[in-house]
Amino acid sequence: MDDVEKAILISFEESGAIDSALKSQAVSFCQQIKETPTVCRICIEKLCFCNIVQVQFWCLQTLHEVIRVKYAMLSLEEKDFIRKSVFSMCCFDLIDDKNNNAVRILEGGPAFIKNKLAQVFVTLVYFEYPLIWSSVFVDFLPHLRKGAVVIDMFCRILNALDDELISLDYPRTPEEMGVAGRVKDAIRQQCIAQIVNVWYEIVSMYRNSDLDLCSNVLESMRRYISWIDIGLIVNDAFIPLLFQLILVGGGSEQLQGAATGCVLAVVSKRMDHQSKLAILQNLQINRVFGLVTGDIDSELVSKVAALITGYAAEVLECYKRVNTEDAKSVSLELLNEVLPSVFYVMQNCEVDTTFSIVQFLSCYVATMKSLSPLREKQLHHVGRMLEVICAQIRYDPIYRDNLDMLDKIGREEEETMVEYRKDLFVLLRSVGRVAPDVTQMFIRNSLVSCISSVSERNVEEVEASLSLLYALGESLSDEAIKTGSGLLSELVPTLVSTRFQCHSNRLVALVYLDTITRYIKFVQEHTEYVPMVLTAFLDERGIHHPNFHVRRRASYLFMRVVKLLKAKLVPFIESILQSLQDTDLKMVATSLRQLVSLIGMEDIPPEKQSDYLSSLLTPLCHQVETLLINANALSPEESPVKIANIQQVIMAINALSKGFSERLVTASRPAIGVMFKKTLDVLLQILVVFPKIEPLRNKVTSFIHRMVDTLGASVFPFLPKALGQLLAESEPKEMVGFLVLLNQLICKFSTSVHDIVEEVFPAIAGRIFSLIPTEPFPSGHGTNSEEIRELQELQKTCYTFFHVITTHDLSSVFLSPKSRDYLDKMMQLLLQSACHHEDILVRKACVQIFIRLIKDWCTRPDVEAKVPGFRSFIIDGFATNCCFYSALEKSFEFHDANTLILFGEIVLAQKVMYEKFGDGFLHFVTNCFTTAHCPQDVAAQYCQKLKEFPPLFSSISAIGSGMQYNPSFRDTN
Repeated sequence: MDDVEKAILISFEESGAIDSALKSQAVSFCQQIKETPTVCRICIEKLCFCNIVQVQFWCLQTLHEVIRVKYAMLSLEEKDFIRKSVFSMCCFDLIDDKNNNAVRILEGGPAFIKNKLAQVFVTLVYFEYPLIWSSVFVDFLPHLRKGAVVIDMFCRILNALDDELISLDYPRTPEEMGVAGRVKDAIRQQCIAQIVNVWYEIVSMYRNSDLDLCSNVLESMRRYISWIDIGLIVNDAFIPLLFQLILVGGGSEQLQGAATGCVLAVVSKRMDHQSKLAILQNLQINRVFGLVTGDIDSELVSKVAALITGYAAEVLECYKRVNTEDAKSVSLELLNEVLPSVFYVMQNCEVDTTFSIVQFLSCYVATMKSLSPLREKQLHHVGRMLEVICAQIRYDPIYRDNLDMLDKIGREEEETMVEYRKDLFVLLRSVGRVAPDVTQMFIRNSLVSCISSVSERNVEEVEASLSLLYALGESLSDEAIKTGSGLLSELVPTLVSTRFQCHSNRLVALVYLDTITRYIKFVQEHTEYVPMVLTAFLDERGIHHPNFHVRRRASYLFMRVVKLLKAKLVPFIESILQSLQDTDLKMVATSLRQLVSLIGMEDIPPEKQSDYLSSLLTPLCHQVETLLINANALSPEESPVKIANIQQVIMAINALSKGFSERLVTASRPAIGVMFKKTLDVLLQILVVFPKIEPLRNKVTSFIHRMVDTLGASVFPFLPKALGQLLAESEPKEMVGFLVLLNQLICKFSTSVHDIVEEVFPAIAGRIFSLIPTEPFPSGHGTNSEEIRELQELQKTCYTFFHVITTHDLSSVFLSPKSRDYLDKMMQLLLQSACHHEDILVRKACVQIFIRLIKDWCTRPDVEAKVPGFRSFIIDGFATNCCFYSALEKSFEFHDANTLILFGEIVLAQKVMYEKFGDGFLHFVTNCFTTAHCPQDVAAQYCQKLKEFPPLFSSISAIGSGMQYNPSFRDTN
């Protein structure tokens, strides 16, 4: 073993036994060998005399790389040497037959070495055939007489040629596509007939002695059928041979499968459809139909199934493309012949095969529309199609318990089936449109069969039948459902009145409720079935079902049903509520928003209405009171569960309140308002018992929002207690929610809540200024923490809060004795934000706040402002920094719409200051322009525009734009 061989062995070592430094040296040495000018000769020499597999592979890999990358740089002598050497190796010849130590790669070598040799051979073909090495295939054929070793190598070469160059299954460059076309044209013209003849001779000769070799030959042949003259295969010699191999096979499924693949390639070959139809007819494919009844897990059955499916698809395509009636008749006859086997394959074979069949059947159904009305044969096929669909969508009973409990296995099985059913349901809907009567009759019979069964063991059949009915509904128009088109007038009443023996099963119960909801528009038009629908949802089939998932789904679907049936349910409200008495009211009440909207109608007598609401509210409030009384005794394990229960109750109460208007609660039916006030009082106790539980605070806050809308001003007595509890120990996130609630109150009641806002504002301001930093928020890496984001959100909400106060005539709140301590901090925050905040909309809001405060606190030029020093602050601080200098900053971009709006507010602020401060403000403006080295005439023009009323905004904008883009102004600033 020389150094090269040693280095190659070390470089291939993966066990870890070789020192990494030594391995690195070996790899570097091998790389150096690759870069030597004589590397091709070194590799061929090693291939001639070395039988070490690693060395052989490295040499072949290196040869392949050199030819592929450096072919143009090789000398003619080197190319000739490589060509002859590789050809000799592939033909089982010795390159140096005088040396007794010479080896043959094909002799006992592993398959991957032979495949790599074939790849090197094909790379030469890529560059040299047919222009340089025109006789390569012709020269190779005589060597096949040497027997199985060379035949096997020839198959590998043909396979490699297909993989590396010809097959369109792989992406190709335009250059590769051009070479592939050149190679195929040359083979077709020069030697394909000889190659096909060799294939036939080899298979005929070895069919009884070397089945694997025959299989390999046929596998290679299959690859080439798509682009060679079909007459070379479809003839009186080859086709009978292929069918003999398929039907007899000599005991080898591999050989049968290979022959089947060749026939499928013939069937799938592109050609004129009239010619294709003749070939399909002459194949007599019905000879193989019986083979699909074998072991469904065998490769042969899979390949025969693919042949039958491919054949059926091609016949259908011929039917669509041929023009003569005779040809169409032949196509239809062939389709009628093959379809039973297609249905068998679909029902019994693998999912992949089924998927392709579904695509074929969808095309078949679409094509059969042209035969309206369908003939007897087609109606029979439609019936079989429905049977197969029904069988295919059934769950495997082995997973019944998993699916019912919905454990991990059941969840995975359900997800798989949902995905698998999609195409089948598309097919079902297509069938339903082409043959509606047959489809509805099939589903009816299937449903009747399930109903008549007294066994609980037919879970899968019941679920499948209901799923078919549900899927059918998706293809029907609303009008068809409303009128009960076809058999629907029988199917829907049967559905809503049925109690299956297996109704306790989760899947059956779910699809049953979904299907009723799907056809609820029929019930909307045929109100005699309303009681049946209500019973189905309210008994053990729906919200009383033992399975939680079913109960939850029933509640949701019932909400949809109520929304649609609405007024038709008014006569049944009392019975509905009675049915709900012994159920989980938290779940039910949440889902009955639409029902509550019925209870809230003024058509219902006041006493009945109060009774209905009380029957729902009272148990819920009692649950809260019970949980609050026992709160101190809860263990750490119980607390989360109880808190979750309280949350659910609050959500349920909140949902109940949404059905009642403010006018009804406060004016026409005050007794209803009393009930909600009592409920609010109960829920406010939650803030006392659980003051720091954020989810509960949020839910109670949400209910207070709801009561503000529902109770109107009558909610005022509850606000001090509620606001006090919410404000206590509130964190930034909670403070945001608190301010949003106050904003709602102010927007709804304006000055009516003056005293309430004045009372809580000092505490709010103190809390805000203790949380919000005085300096701008940091920016850059690592500054986008959750805490920073919450503070930023609080600051933003704070600006909105100040804005709402000032724009609703409540600015006097800021001047109360307890609030004055925070006035300076608030003014400085607003001024800083109005000038420099990164959000233009925030700056606009702050400017609007100042405009309103100037209007409220400054009356006339000759009268001192309500707040001492406020006028000076406005002129020296706000007017100077915000109304002039901030507009000169580079961040003030007039091409931005929001910035232009902000500038409009700044102009308006100046107009208001002129109105309130008089000529003193104009004097200030003139000084600002002079300080900025602005021409005197521009300053005079600007002041004149301020005097005009209404303000000519466009003119001032033009002046402002001129200031914005004058470099001297920016430099001065």
